[in-house]
Amino acid sequence: MRRYPTTSPVADARGGLRLLVDGTRHVTGLVEALHGQVQRLAPPLRRRDWLDADLGGPAAQDDLPPTRGLTGLVYRSIQGTTRLVGDGLDGLLAPFDRALAVPATPSPRRDALVAALNGVLGDHLLRSGNPLALPFQLRQGGQPLDAATLGPQAPGRVLLLVHGLCMSDGGWCRNGHDHGQALAPALGAAPVYAFYNSGLHISQNGRALSQALESLLQRWPTPLTRLDIVGHSMGGLVARSALAQAAAAGHTWPARLQSLVFLGTPHNGAPLERAGNWLHRVMDLSPYVAPFTRLSRLRSQGITDLRHGNLLDADWQGHNRYDSADHRTPVPLPAGVQAWAIASTVGGPGQRGSLVSDGLVTVDSALGHHRRPAMRLGLPAGHTWVGHGIHHLDLLSDPLVYRKLLSWMG
Repeated sequence: MRRYPTTSPVADARGGLRLLVDGTRHVTGLVEALHGQVQRLAPPLRRRDWLDADLGGPAAQDDLPPTRGLTGLVYRSIQGTTRLVGDGLDGLLAPFDRALAVPATPSPRRDALVAALNGVLGDHLLRSGNPLALPFQLRQGGQPLDAATLGPQAPGRVLLLVHGLCMSDGGWCRNGHDHGQALAPALGAAPVYAFYNSGLHISQNGRALSQALESLLQRWPTPLTRLDIVGHSMGGLVARSALAQAAAAGHTWPARLQSLVFLGTPHNGAPLERAGNWLHRVMDLSPYVAPFTRLSRLRSQGITDLRHGNLLDADWQGHNRYDSADHRTPVPLPAGVQAWAIASTVGGPGQRGSLVSDGLVTVDSALGHHRRPAMRLGLPAGHTWVGHGIHHLDLLSDPLVYRKLLSWMG
């Protein structure tokens, strides 16, 4: 297995500093854009107002600054100074990074915080070279998996668990229960957890998962005869993407896959992201509010992929990722693999609350229903289950969900 970089407090500090600098520059740009809009649209009632409007120049475009003249110079000075200070501090800390680096040790609190940050801004972190950007890992016990340390007695069956947006492998342990740790001994399997930057496109993480599983297959200390996958939320989409891309890459691990279970996976999108994108488009209609759409554009590629449930590069390449149209290519479930889906609602019979979703994902989307036949998963009724009074995150610990997983995969 590949070796992953060590970590240090200095690396975390450098990552946080870079993010602070980026945030300061982004907010400065937002204020400047709003200032430019006000200058261009406000009625020039006085000569001073007219002069300021003239300095502001024409309507800002993507390749032009929103303000000019003295006003623009002030904003550019703030941007430049912030960048210089950030680069200077980063340069001062850099020599200590490697010197204070230590082997990675389990730190669930740090992993959870960095995973949440990556879910929201992970694509930006990677583009900007921020050390807080997460690499793709397969893990056990919070550590990068090293199959060589498992020994010759490692079981020939692997249970892979793939987390959702803004989460880490530690998120599978909820309310003292971990589906992987509970299922593994009952199934005679070794639990393995994916840990990835959920802010990247789902297709990118799917490709990384396929490559990691192919490497795992080659390096597993005993013949790997069976693979089972449980994906929660976005994790189910990442697993489907990995399967769809494996054949083109010549990977052989799908031949070992026997069961695939989805927990609250938005196969046909999540309404929260669609609502957020609708709000983004409405805000863009007002010239005074339009600059604030820069804030909504901060949401990651992974989040915008959840609008419809993109799985492949072709679903987003060549398209505006804030476009409301569904550009997906149909991806059927793999033949010869037993697939199941669990959905839930936050309300139940006699209870107040929603009966159509678990708070984040609708029942129809979780079960793969869609008005277009090509987008339907077509799961048999016996391969689906809907729980009531179970929130999206509680799918990770609910005892009824666990019993379903055990009965299906056992």
